[in-house]
Amino acid sequence: MSGNDYLKFMTEQVVSYIDLPAEERKKRKKKEKFSKPAYSSRWLGVLPFALKVFFRK
Repeated sequence: MSGNDYLKFMTEQVVSYIDLPAEERKKRKKKEKFSKPAYSSRWLGVLPFALKVFFRK
């Protein structure tokens, strides 16, 4: 991806976010804040993921 494409993409993302009503932005923020990571990651960190990747290869 060239620099111009990336800049265009980021500009579109920012503009679409700004165009949302304030209530919708707050709802999105809350949803992202309270979404829980996977059980194994939450309790054990990156170790389960690293072991899974190690054993699959």
